[in-house]
Amino acid sequence: MAAAGARLVELGFAESAPAWRLRSEQFPSKVGGRPAWLGAAGLPGPRALACALCGRPLSFLLQVYAPLPGRADAFHRGIFLFCCREPPCCAGLRVFRNQLPRKNEFYSYEPPSENPPPETGESVCLQLKSGAHLCRVCGCLGPKTCSRCHRAYYCGKEHQTLDWRLGHKQTCAQPDHFDHIIPDHNFLFPEFEIVIETEEEIMPEVVEKEDYSEITGSMGEALEEELDSMAKHESREDTIFQKFKTQIALEPEQILRYGRGIAPIWISGENIPQEKDIPDCPCGAKRILEFQVMPQLLNYLKADRLGKSIDWGILAVFTCAESCSLGTGYTEEFVWKQDVTATP
Repeated sequence: MAAAGARLVELGFAESAPAWRLRSEQFPSKVGGRPAWLGAAGLPGPRALACALCGRPLSFLLQVYAPLPGRADAFHRGIFLFCCREPPCCAGLRVFRNQLPRKNEFYSYEPPSENPPPETGESVCLQLKSGAHLCRVCGCLGPKTCSRCHRAYYCGKEHQTLDWRLGHKQTCAQPDHFDHIIPDHNFLFPEFEIVIETEEEIMPEVVEKEDYSEITGSMGEALEEELDSMAKHESREDTIFQKFKTQIALEPEQILRYGRGIAPIWISGENIPQEKDIPDCPCGAKRILEFQVMPQLLNYLKADRLGKSIDWGILAVFTCAESCSLGTGYTEEFVWKQDVTATP
């Protein structure tokens, strides 16, 4: 990511990548799969990663590697976003920030190699350097173990039951075959690397045609106030949506827009947060936009089901403006969901 002071907008695109590129030691930005945790200590526990609405375990959606130049304590820095994909809820969202100095107990001081490691296998790592064990299903902190073999770890009963049904029942008593293959639990999203490019400037004449000030200006001295109000609302919606379409037209496949401290581009005039809607960080600092997730990401997730499934217009992630250091753990930040306004 670019330096925070540059205020450039960087666009993220989903691309396939070999498994080794998406491991923690490569400091990836990525979608889906299991989290590539940054700090190996102080991970959010099962309660922190439960949907606040339905109580079910959240699925890992994406992470963004976003170090802060000039900040020794944030030489490595990652934002991790989780969502509920369990119908009929499909609504819960939580986001966490973690940062480390360059010299730390988990990673080399030198940059990672650009070459693939010697091993060719794609085994899943379920124990971190801190000694923490990860859930076989979701890759999040696994404080519970199988009472029979004491070698399989889980975030909770729900994922233990799922794994038992899908294969652990057969391999539990067979240590020679244990962990060679982890079954597809149909819980993780498809995995992609997020490749970053800087957004090209939009032609000035296009911006002028989509002048945002039109939506806030007076409609004049219209006599029918009710009709005038309705017309203003429709015009405002049209203008905001057209501005959104114009902004993404040059790069329609973008799944993410990163720009720490910039203003988000909204897809609708409805449910735009006010300053009071964004809670301050526990350290007392304001939260600012870090990045927004675009609806194009939904095309990559293969999450459509009969009935309700995950959906959004914009997911706007706000983080502490000071990027405060609260130990080596993961600090919860704030995410705002804006849906696409249904047209009658």
